[in-house]
Amino acid sequence: MSPASTPPSPSPARSRALVTGATAGIGRSFAVQLASRGHDLVLVARDAPRLERLAGELADRFGTDVEVLPADLTDRTQLATVEARLADAERPVDLLVNNAGFGLKGRFADNDVDAETAMLEVLVVAVLRLSHAALGAMSARGHGAVLNVSSVAAFLPRGTYSAAKAWVNRFGAWASAEYRPRGVTVTTLCPGFVRTEFHARMGVGRGSAPSWLWLDADDLVAQALDDLADGRAFSIPSRRYRALVALSRVVPDRVLLRLQGLGRR
Repeated sequence: MSPASTPPSPSPARSRALVTGATAGIGRSFAVQLASRGHDLVLVARDAPRLERLAGELADRFGTDVEVLPADLTDRTQLATVEARLADAERPVDLLVNNAGFGLKGRFADNDVDAETAMLEVLVVAVLRLSHAALGAMSARGHGAVLNVSSVAAFLPRGTYSAAKAWVNRFGAWASAEYRPRGVTVTTLCPGFVRTEFHARMGVGRGSAPSWLWLDADDLVAQALDDLADGRAFSIPSRRYRALVALSRVVPDRVLLRLQGLGRR
């Protein structure tokens, strides 16, 4: 066959990322930045109209192929649909971003126990089940990545939110070592206070923490994606938060407990 008649090589398949909690804040920033870096997307959130608007925006701006998957991650049936999507070998997901989450303003005993349980379902159970589906499929293919959004609260004694995020940190540290030899990167992102809707939804104002503690969502997401590409087990944005995490490892819990009110007013 002459060079003129040689069929063109097929275009390489685009990487696909699934992002939970994709319609606002850190999750939206992940969706936008991944689209800008050439990824196709599967976007997961409870608000279907908002998902559709975001999908249209990303398709128009970046030519991204976007699947919309409305799901309430506290509902095991709806959660199972996201698990099934991650496990689908015919339409592989190359990156899972476990970002969905929320916090509660009140103290543990003052909160409704069903609200506490729902928070645990999203912060721990959903992360566990979606990671299980993704890691199984990715390790079978020999490549892939999982980025779990945790919090610097994981390093502090701050109630059930802190405890849930501590689980995410320990799980992520183990999974990073366990699955790296199988070609899968697991990175845990630990942001602090971020200028998003997260705290407003809790009924917490920006004045609840010093201004120097507040981070820009786009900056921390850009750093997290770079840390993921570098294969880092943890991504802790900014020098100030890395310093605070280092201090938390040497300061006694009885001192750290005095910071309970930070971010709750």
